[in-house]
Amino acid sequence: MAPRYMSPMIRRRPSEEKTQTNNEPPQDARTLQSASAQQNASAPQIEEISEPPEESILLASGTYRQIRDYSLVLLSQGVIHRLERSSEGPFEIYVTPENEAKSRYQLKLYIKENPPREENPPIPLSFSLQPLWVLLVPVICTFADFGNFVERMHLQGLADADKILRGEWWRTITAITLHGDARHLAGNLVTGYIVLNLMAYRIPLARMVPFLAIGSALANLAVAATVQTDYRALGFSSFVFASIGSLAVIEFRLMPHETHGMLRRFAPLCGALSLAVFLGLGENADILGHFYGFFVGCLCGIIPKKKMLRWGTPTTLPDLFWAALYFGIFAFGWKMALL
Repeated sequence: MAPRYMSPMIRRRPSEEKTQTNNEPPQDARTLQSASAQQNASAPQIEEISEPPEESILLASGTYRQIRDYSLVLLSQGVIHRLERSSEGPFEIYVTPENEAKSRYQLKLYIKENPPREENPPIPLSFSLQPLWVLLVPVICTFADFGNFVERMHLQGLADADKILRGEWWRTITAITLHGDARHLAGNLVTGYIVLNLMAYRIPLARMVPFLAIGSALANLAVAATVQTDYRALGFSSFVFASIGSLAVIEFRLMPHETHGMLRRFAPLCGALSLAVFLGLGENADILGHFYGFFVGCLCGIIPKKKMLRWGTPTTLPDLFWAALYFGIFAFGWKMALL
């Protein structure tokens, strides 16, 4: 189907004009038609062109409200244009090459008088498969440990503060993949899936999880440096808390600057911090690991560009490199541990 172009008026075909001339309605009918035409004179009409121009230029992209306003500006100037919604989310407006200069000038004047406001439209709830491949690492390693498929796996992979400070740095990585029991594993998997699923709305997980893995290892190193002796820990929870912190900062960056009170803009950070406290406290909980994990996760949330996060970015072939790097981090850590 041909795209719909917006035009300030509907062109009448010559055949229609001839037919109306030969079959003029009575005086009363012409009066009613004139009154109706006057009522609708200010309303823009939509005309479908069967043969759209071969070339069209992207003029602007944004939310529906922004593009709608731009469309009204162009309609007021008699500029034919096309509205579309891209696969990445934003609405887009296109014009023909001969109308580009005029259109940009008119939008420039409009934006100067009406500066656009940042918006963070709600995203409908959906479930992504992306977190599943991320969670494969703790699942495979934990079951290998439970089944004793690898000799000395638990002892060699445990985060022992004294041994880490003596040079066995790889324990900060391997400890992320181990768990004490099935309940411990299940809790981290469920929480991890929920948080990573929300993060997948904004950015392909392959571009974030390598940084979260490194951040989790740094969190374990910070715990060892803080406690120094007689401290052992394990579990994927440091990665989960890093994800919570990262997601909080991402949503904070996307909150509009102009809100009903500045405190509203800090809602994602406050909510994530409350969730971290609720989940991070408990019997045998690695409270320091959770705290440091949340902190380094907040730093990871600054890494992606804001433009990339606003609409979400589709997964591309280069993302395979980031996914391979994620698995490579843990593979290298275990290689060093089992030498």
